[in-house]
Amino acid sequence: MADKSFLDTDTDNDDLDETEGLINLDDDREDSNSIVGTIKARFSDAETGRRNDEVRWLKSYKNYRGIYDSTTQYRNNERSQVFIKITKTKVLAAYGQIIDILFANSKFPISVEATPMPVGIDEFAHLSKQPVQEGQEDDDMAPEGPYGFEGDGKELLPGALQATPKMEPPQQQQQQQEGPLAANLGGLSDKYKEATNLASGPSRLGEPQISPASEAARIMEKCIHDQLLDTNAVTVLRHAIFECALLGTGIIKGPFNYNKVIHNWEEGEYVPFDRTVPRIEAVSCWDFYPDPSATSLEDADYVIQRHRLNREQVRDLSNRPFFNKEAINHVLDSGPNYEEKYYETTLYSNDDDPNYQGSRFEIFEYWGTLDAKFAEEIGIEAPREIKKNDDSIQVNIWISGNEILRFVANPFLPARIPYQAFPYELNPYQLFGVGVAENMEDSQMLMNGHIRMAIDNLALAGNLVFDIDETQLVPGQTMDVYPGKIFRRQSGVTGTAVNGIKFPSTAVENIQMFDKARQLSDEQTGIPSIIHGQTGVSGTGRTAAGLSMLMSSAGLSIKTVIKNVDDFLLKPLGEAFFQWNMQFNERTPEKIGDLEIKPKGTSAVIQKEVRTQRLTALLQTVANPMLAPFIKIPNLIRELAISQDIEPDELVNDVNDAAIFAEILKGLMPNDKQGTSEEAAATGKQPASMGGARELPAGTGPNDETAVGGGGIGIGSAPIAGEAGFTGNIN
Repeated sequence: MADKSFLDTDTDNDDLDETEGLINLDDDREDSNSIVGTIKARFSDAETGRRNDEVRWLKSYKNYRGIYDSTTQYRNNERSQVFIKITKTKVLAAYGQIIDILFANSKFPISVEATPMPVGIDEFAHLSKQPVQEGQEDDDMAPEGPYGFEGDGKELLPGALQATPKMEPPQQQQQQQEGPLAANLGGLSDKYKEATNLASGPSRLGEPQISPASEAARIMEKCIHDQLLDTNAVTVLRHAIFECALLGTGIIKGPFNYNKVIHNWEEGEYVPFDRTVPRIEAVSCWDFYPDPSATSLEDADYVIQRHRLNREQVRDLSNRPFFNKEAINHVLDSGPNYEEKYYETTLYSNDDDPNYQGSRFEIFEYWGTLDAKFAEEIGIEAPREIKKNDDSIQVNIWISGNEILRFVANPFLPARIPYQAFPYELNPYQLFGVGVAENMEDSQMLMNGHIRMAIDNLALAGNLVFDIDETQLVPGQTMDVYPGKIFRRQSGVTGTAVNGIKFPSTAVENIQMFDKARQLSDEQTGIPSIIHGQTGVSGTGRTAAGLSMLMSSAGLSIKTVIKNVDDFLLKPLGEAFFQWNMQFNERTPEKIGDLEIKPKGTSAVIQKEVRTQRLTALLQTVANPMLAPFIKIPNLIRELAISQDIEPDELVNDVNDAAIFAEILKGLMPNDKQGTSEEAAATGKQPASMGGARELPAGTGPNDETAVGGGGIGIGSAPIAGEAGFTGNIN
């Protein structure tokens, strides 16, 4: 039996043979068939488990496209088959709302912040006015006075007049010699090693304060945002969010390793190189087969993604790491093996291509557990890190037909299934959620029924129905009626042979029921028609206050959806990127694991104007020097910039740059013309800032009767009646 082992990484390495770690089961087809059979059996279970979901999705898709289901019944006399696609309007409105809220600032709504008590790096540090000597950071934070505080190591022993220095262990003594604060700065120690006055702990009043943990979080956040930009995450999410609004669930895969070509020039010569970067992609609900017993991906035992690839795409798999080229060639030689599902005819509309089904290859990508005893029986040993427990191991397997194309260990630490499934409306008992189209399925059916009846009735009421007495007419005549038609009558009273009958119109009643059904769709979806441009709004929407109430109500409905996106997509996706950087990215500036990912989609629901006003008011409050030390002013300024659709990184300085610019501005400030306290003491005058009298402009002294010298108003003394300058004098 061939040697079988797992890989503990999924990254490319030029020094690593791309076939190393592959599970080559060609020597034992029984083992191979067992693994393939296990995966196909689980796929069959997952397919059966989601059958009801497929029915829901297909109805939603047909209502979106305006396609009647085969079960729709028509009356024999019903001619109109019009389909009013209000579902499409609602789905696009919901999709537009979500996109507008999440990406209004052209920035991914994810932030990285330090935990309340970060481990591995100082939460606070400050620039002391007095240079801090090595080993004196703790002393600097001690309160002034001879007694100190309990636990600071300076307690007076009984009968002692001064504190006895506490003996430190050798390791701590060495740490103090190197600088105790440097050991608590994490990856930022090099950045602040030149700062001799950098001390640990919160700052005193008037001393600049920094947060190494927050700065590390900011650097990590910038790194993640750059990676999301490189992977075109916004476009990828648009596809997933559309399916989320339509079908009820959006699926994102990743991040996984991808070799990106970096265009590089050295001394005028083009020298490209590969760099391993994270990448995400959207996965359709139709191709996603989770564990049928799971209600979330966290408790899913496995997930299978079904690929529909052409020949060139299958051949390209040979260029990806850890794929078995020999097995891929076997699949290509065997020919296409794709079996079309019942719903794919409607989805892909390939009825006009007779060779469609025979031109594709079906490939299953399996992420999940494998029985540990079975793995041991076939000679597979897995690293301890990827074992969920003693009974199962985490693997990634690709199969096509009876061939195993890829068989490696789950490369992620901790082991996780690299998918995020986020619902539009949460279904607490199923993994898949409920979308807009399903919520308004009944109202869409009512609108279609009443509009068809209205059209058929108008066609009937708009034309005459003729009553013809053939006994009074000459035989052999056609009964066609047209302008200028002549009927030859042989007997009877004039006007009795041919009579026109007009049927009453019921279109008004049907149109009214159509409008009621459309209003019902507004309530079922929580998306008022005014959002997607309905005109002629009556009632509450006719006034500005009423319109504001309608928009606020719509905001509450979409807020729940955005909360689901936050909890089930943005937060786990941000955490996945963070874990990827900690595990694979050697270029990450700061290696710190105690950071918190915070989604910011829900916060964007608040009206920007209101949020801006609140942040501005808070900033004015912080102007009080007694309150300033308790507010994270840099974060406040960044949030204020974001609320005004301004990229904060482009305008807001970090702490070091802010200190530099503060010194520059201090040098550019003009001298105080009102004088300082020292000048006041020398001249005997009290400065204006301390309540003293301001120096008056020239020509505006207290005896100036006209007060025209300096243009002041009310500065000179008022003229007395009868004196010069009194305008009330009568000459």
